[in-house]
This record gives sequence, C-alpha cells and structure tokens, in this order.
Amino acid sequence: MSLTKPNQELRRDLKEAAAALKWSGVDLFVFAKKLLASGDEDGANELMQIALRFQDVEDKLEGYAEEVKAGRVKRTKE
Repeated sequence: MSLTKPNQELRRDLKEAAAALKWSGVDLFVFAKKLLASGDEDGANELMQIALRFQDVEDKLEGYAEEVKAGRVKRTKE
C-alpha cells in the first residue's frame, strides 16, 4: 500500500526521532565509560540508565513508524 504524503512525512519524522535518540544514547554510553574510568561510578550508572531509557523510546518510535508503513496509524487533516 502506498503512503500518502502526510503519512510518509509522519513515518520519516518518527524514524528521524528514533535515530536521534539512538545516537544520543551512544554518546551517553561513551561519556559514561569516561566517567567510569575516572572513578565516578554513580554518575556513569545514571548516564547508562538514561541511555537505556532512550533505547526504549527509540524502539517505540520505530514500532510506530512501522505501524504507519502498514497503514495502522494515519495522519489526518485537522
């Protein structure tokens, strides 16, 4: 099934948001490793928890994008 332009834009926006969260999470893990190496275990653990939450939201956004692709979620006019 071909997506309408608004639904294509919605899917693209969801995928872009998911990708931004993914790379932000990667950056947080890198910084957490540096904190851990410097002895700040508490700070490192907090950053890792945030990165894991980013990953959960990323997975949800990817799922929503697939629902748009399958036609289960649609953007409608206001």
